[in-house]
Amino acid sequence: MFLSLVSGSSGNCSLISDGKTTVLCDCGLGIRRLEELLKSIGISPDNLSAILITHEHSDHIKGAGVVSKKYGLPVFATEQTHNAMKNCGISDENIKYISPGKDFEIGTLGIKPFSIPHDAIDPVGYSFFYGNNKLSIATDIGHMNDYIFENIKGSIAVILESNHDITMLKNGRYPEFLKRRILGNFGHLSNNDAAQTALNLLESGTKHIMLAHLSNDNNTPKAALLETAELAKKSGIIAGKDFSLSVANRYLPTTFLAHK
Repeated sequence: MFLSLVSGSSGNCSLISDGKTTVLCDCGLGIRRLEELLKSIGISPDNLSAILITHEHSDHIKGAGVVSKKYGLPVFATEQTHNAMKNCGISDENIKYISPGKDFEIGTLGIKPFSIPHDAIDPVGYSFFYGNNKLSIATDIGHMNDYIFENIKGSIAVILESNHDITMLKNGRYPEFLKRRILGNFGHLSNNDAAQTALNLLESGTKHIMLAHLSNDNNTPKAALLETAELAKKSGIIAGKDFSLSVANRYLPTTFLAHK
């Protein structure tokens, strides 16, 4: 099972499970809401094995400390990210350090973190491995590069950032400094860049793409879907036929790979 529980600047949290080991990637929502959403998809929080953190921004770590404490969950992040999360109240025994490029295991899941360009202290994306399956999460990316692509290539399914429509952002109400931050090399991935990345993934065998971390002000699900679908179509790859394409809901679970 591979799904997004919530996605966007209001909170980010994904769930990965092979039926034996279940982990959260980020925990940017309150514990009550997390428990409600897990119940809605038939998952007990008692069955969670760990929380993995991509970076220390509040929309990714809001509930991490409380959830870790209540359910005794280890929290995996780089040392620098953990240092930036000290106010989360994660107990020493639940602090687990990871290093970009170094594989590790949680239960039956193999996991590989990889560095990403974002304006955080030591941000990472993750690839997950079980059986013959590879799944990847790549959001909060200022720009796509060969290193990231090599890490996510070969995934059967990818949660991929498609944050903003460039024209909407440039013409929108955001102050200029924020526009520059989002458009910069350490900001967020545009629909245009997401579409090109998705096409490259599809050409390397990916079958499921979920567009995530959409801006509420500078994007729409329709715009994000259309950009990726149209570019793929130009290469003869048809959404809904040759691959599944979806958008992560901002507030509700969105499942796009349900097999175990």
